[in-house]
Amino acid sequence: MSTENEDGSRAAAPGRDGRTPQAGQEPGVPGADRTAPLPAVPPPPPQSPPPVPPAAHAAAGPASGSDPYGPQSRPSPSAPSAPSVPPAWGTPQGHPSGHPAAPHPGAGAQPPYGPPPHAPGGDGSGGSGKPGKRRGGLVAAVLAAALVAGGIGGAIGFVAAERSGDGGSTTVSASTGGEAASRAPGSVAAVAAEALRSVVTIEASGGQESGTGTGFVYDKQGHIVTNNHVVAPAADGGELSVTFSDGRQYRAQIVGRAQGYDVAVIKLRGIGNDELKPLPLGNSDKAAVGDATIAIGAPFGLSSTVTTGIVSAKNRPVAAGGDGDSQASYMSAIQTDASINPGNSGGPLLDAKGNVIGINSAIQSTGGSDPYGGSSGGSIGLGFAIPINQADRVAQDLIKTGKPVYAVMGVLRNDSFNGKGAQISPQPVQGVDPVTPGGPADKAGLKPGDVITKLDDTVIDSGPTLVSQIWTYKPGDEVKVTYERSGRTATTTLTLGERVGDN
Repeated sequence: MSTENEDGSRAAAPGRDGRTPQAGQEPGVPGADRTAPLPAVPPPPPQSPPPVPPAAHAAAGPASGSDPYGPQSRPSPSAPSAPSVPPAWGTPQGHPSGHPAAPHPGAGAQPPYGPPPHAPGGDGSGGSGKPGKRRGGLVAAVLAAALVAGGIGGAIGFVAAERSGDGGSTTVSASTGGEAASRAPGSVAAVAAEALRSVVTIEASGGQESGTGTGFVYDKQGHIVTNNHVVAPAADGGELSVTFSDGRQYRAQIVGRAQGYDVAVIKLRGIGNDELKPLPLGNSDKAAVGDATIAIGAPFGLSSTVTTGIVSAKNRPVAAGGDGDSQASYMSAIQTDASINPGNSGGPLLDAKGNVIGINSAIQSTGGSDPYGGSSGGSIGLGFAIPINQADRVAQDLIKTGKPVYAVMGVLRNDSFNGKGAQISPQPVQGVDPVTPGGPADKAGLKPGDVITKLDDTVIDSGPTLVSQIWTYKPGDEVKVTYERSGRTATTTLTLGERVGDN
């Protein structure tokens, strides 16, 4: 029977932080067909596409071996109830499994780009080998387009160029004279341009591990908020390097880490307060399904990458990590279809106004069962972010004391339970009472074997869901608990206790 404390710690032995997740191989880049002819223009004969040089970032490491990151660095982590990592206690029925958005491997690893991509199909010349009628037809088509655009107030010019011996090509040029296009203040481009100045790429190294993730400026005192699993390699005397989008680079030190929340705060060294622009924090409680989202990060080491999507769901219970050596992390997440990949971890999820509503932390992937190894793949449109209201509270605790504070009920949960709900262990575990004497649950009348089915109005379908939901509260909050005992449903109210620090 797999049994853990309801607060995510293990009953048998204290947990410790695990090793750095290793990112998976970047999905292939399919070619796009840009050779569809304009009206009245037959297609050119098929030719072999010219190769495109590898991406510049591909020079980051050696090019040997089939796995660009070398051997997998750790076994599969434990899982949650809702989209989460395949757990030690099994994936609850009815929920797909998910993967944490692990940091991208640091310098020295082979880049995840695979073979160089090729240019789109066709030779792109637009010619057919028979100049004359073909070229005339193409020009006519462009002229027609120009006339239509002119009719609606547009101004489009065109240039016809001939190639000796193999036909011609016609291109259309904008008549703006090359000046930058106007961006509306509320556009994605405008929001991204403003936010990018405050988003950083974090490189962490220590021992045999290294990785790359993302963070953002939290305040003018030099604090950067990110994921715990991003900075974990540097936790025991390692190094942290932080790079801004304009190329400025600084060393940093860890202020505090919260393994259970998967939140960490680091502080920059040698930077003035006037050089920092904190990102504005939004209200994740007010985010609604369907709201626009913008994710910024360094997927596969590609810094300052911006993707967009919507809030796909809220209060999605997700668990990650906890492979036997490390404490699992739990979140009642914001789900988004904005593309999130390994390396996005710790980056901001913004609303349409540029306010932070979450910290991108995990993904569900169609890759293998190991979310940390080379088989995890990339985004399939299922990304998960820690709500900023929770992360903000955790960050403040870490800045003040260096330690996280967790709300607890004072019970051991039985994750081997196969029914609906979260069961309090029916018997002691290694001499530990399933209900802590004098604790919150004991005072509220809960007993070993009770099955918790609701916290306030939130349905609890598993042990990990229970933890994810408890941690959305603060110690001292009152919670209405619905539970089943001997086939009967009852309710009680308890005041949550607290635990300081990670086990």
